[in-house]
Amino acid sequence: MFDILVYLFENYFEAEIHPDHGKLARELSAAGFDTDEISRAFDWFTGLEQLSASTVYPEAFAASAATRCYAPQEQQRLDHQAQGLLTFLEMSGILNPIQRECVIDRVLALAEADVSLEHVKWIVLMVLWSHGQDYVFMEDFLTSDDAPRLH
Repeated sequence: MFDILVYLFENYFEAEIHPDHGKLARELSAAGFDTDEISRAFDWFTGLEQLSASTVYPEAFAASAATRCYAPQEQQRLDHQAQGLLTFLEMSGILNPIQRECVIDRVLALAEADVSLEHVKWIVLMVLWSHGQDYVFMEDFLTSDDAPRLH
């Protein structure tokens, strides 16, 4: 499913192109993607849109300086590198706590059992995009193989 998410993001959503879901599903199916995975990918993006447009978190939460402790099920999906990346991005002012929670929510919504650091980086880009934040300068950093280092 993750391959579909990246494909959709790079080819449609990032460019603000929103084709009909039926047409898009046929295109993805013709490209060899499984129908169930296509449906789950659409549901995943719908969940992202709902998180971005909702008031699940109070706006004041965006300025919180609290330390995030991860629940056991979150620790299973987000290894220490992924948690470190989220902390780094938050401390750098790139993600706010609401966006961090959206990233965590979308990681937990993935169908894949193993979530790599690369998956988390792509999800960060998608969350920044969905919140209308300029992320272009982050794209090279987040899609590179270099791990962030705090000095």
